[in-house]
Amino acid sequence: MLEYKMRFVMVLAVVLLLSALPVVGAETWRLEQGQEWKAVSAEGGDKYLLAVAEIKKLVVTGKAEQAREAFDKLKKDFPEIAGPDLDAFIKAEMLFCKGKFTKAVRAYDKFLKEYPESGLYEAALDREFSIATSFLAGRRITVLGIFKMKGYATGVKIMERISDRAGDAPIAKKAAVAVAKNYEDRRQFDAAYYKWSEISDRWPTGPLGRDALLSMARCKHAAYRGPKYDASNLASAKSYYENFKLRYPEDAVKIDVDEKLKQINEQLAYKRLNIARYYHKTGQEQSANLYYQMVLDNWPGSSAAEMAREMIDKEFEPTLERSEGIKKQNDK
Repeated sequence: MLEYKMRFVMVLAVVLLLSALPVVGAETWRLEQGQEWKAVSAEGGDKYLLAVAEIKKLVVTGKAEQAREAFDKLKKDFPEIAGPDLDAFIKAEMLFCKGKFTKAVRAYDKFLKEYPESGLYEAALDREFSIATSFLAGRRITVLGIFKMKGYATGVKIMERISDRAGDAPIAKKAAVAVAKNYEDRRQFDAAYYKWSEISDRWPTGPLGRDALLSMARCKHAAYRGPKYDASNLASAKSYYENFKLRYPEDAVKIDVDEKLKQINEQLAYKRLNIARYYHKTGQEQSANLYYQMVLDNWPGSSAAEMAREMIDKEFEPTLERSEGIKKQNDK
């Protein structure tokens, strides 16, 4: 199984490398130091493609050393594509092919810092994204040369760097979203909320802005731990859902935001009901009655309101009747 995984990874590495080298017709191009594209001769185009095909075969069979020799021969036969940026990129790629992800990331980072104008820049970002995705999925890293632990934090750091480097490019958005979703998957809802909030501030409009707003509401709602805890997350979730409904009414209907708001209102009502029960249990009847009445006034159609009415009818009205009876007897 490991062998097949390694072969798959190596195939991806070469495909990414080769796809990063623009090819037009029978000409292969590379970016020179002066940032002008120079073409491989048309006569050498077929030979170049055959060499590439041979490299692919070597990579598919997992022969990393032979693949490296083939890369060297490719650069020798076609000096037009050679250059320090390509050398640095291949070094990182070979580390990746051998499964040395941590070292590969360092090599890609070095490449990205030293060759920001290279035609392979986006390919390196794509490769880092795939490595970060693997870490976010639970791939383990070695700590202090001994201990193995899941690389969630490493994946987040790589994604954050990608997002910072890529500006408004699609991969920057993908990296930011990957981090937010990973926090959610691991039920770290507060961290997920702050990441979605950051995304909303950076890309407030369009599909991503819409998704970020909805996700902020979802995370705040998910962060609520029950009636024994603070209800501020519920209030925030309600506000975000109402904002989403106002801004995206059609989408709100599709995902039934009204039902989510109904659930939140029920939870808010039950939170107040729980407070009323506490005061009732501790003999603070005036405070209890105040909270029961609050439930009835603010959430009249909720199941919590029904329970509040039952408690008032059962516990408080007889007390009031007895008090009024005693008062009448005293008046006589």
